[in-house]
Amino acid sequence: MIIEIENLTKRFGDFVAVDSVNFSIQEGEVLGLLGPNGAGKTTTLHMLATLLKPTSGTAVVNGYDISKESALVRKSIGIVFQEPSSDDLLTGYENLKLHALLYGVPSSVRKKRIEEVLRLVDLTDRRGDLVKHYSGGMRRRLEIARGLLHNPKILFLDEPTLGLDPQTREHIWGYIERLVEEQRISIVITTHYMEEADRLCDRIAIIDHGKIVVLDSPESLKRALGGDIIRLEIKQPDLDALKKLDYVKKVDARDATLSLTVIDARSHLQEVLAVVGRVESVELHPPSLEDVFLNYTGREFREQEAEGGFWERAMTMRARK
Repeated sequence: MIIEIENLTKRFGDFVAVDSVNFSIQEGEVLGLLGPNGAGKTTTLHMLATLLKPTSGTAVVNGYDISKESALVRKSIGIVFQEPSSDDLLTGYENLKLHALLYGVPSSVRKKRIEEVLRLVDLTDRRGDLVKHYSGGMRRRLEIARGLLHNPKILFLDEPTLGLDPQTREHIWGYIERLVEEQRISIVITTHYMEEADRLCDRIAIIDHGKIVVLDSPESLKRALGGDIIRLEIKQPDLDALKKLDYVKKVDARDATLSLTVIDARSHLQEVLAVVGRVESVELHPPSLEDVFLNYTGREFREQEAEGGFWERAMTMRARK
């Protein structure tokens, strides 16, 4: 295993950000971390990258203990943060050269390696431009190039396409897929985009309240829901009548929305509509990761995007001490 995590825990005062997390990652695997804001995704990533010390538990990254051998861990990993961290006043090439010097990339291969990663992310023609003139997508691609410059075994991507337009997001997904295929690099990615997780990840861990509540492949997670999804806009559903239907496996009512997990929903849709009551709109689809997320966290993904982030809450709690 390229990463092995055992009872990894992080507390900020009385607040438990990550609570006894356990999982492992194989070489060449892409693992996605999904969860509401404040669930512990970024904190887990920062501990694995040795940016935060665990309160208890441990993890081994590329054979090195994150607490005892942090310098060796850092040489083994690349990381792309949510917020850009490249220097606006340097060119793309200069940013990469500075990173190469900091990571001790030998002078004999430094220039060649910089050219390789620039070519990988299609920035060769803009290598001499100041980063402040880069678009958001170009800047994110430069961050990925920088994370790869020292040939890491593992790449940590924290919301790598957040705020990018769909076309740029698609391009970055292509770069990530190429990395895994050509270089067998292992990737841990946090994301708010279900399509991104579904496309890129071999397995997905859903984290809520600092704990991993489920971990499996996207297809297995969707299949485990046990049926298709019918979503109804309805004010006063007859829930008792619905629960008597043996092909209705789950009923989830919140506000004016009713979500049903139904075996062979297309065949039974008319029967469901006949007993449920007056319906304003109907949506039927196979299970998606959005439905998986709702099933395990009780929240839709778009609901949690507006919540306060973990760091804001953690710092507030520390200030109270």
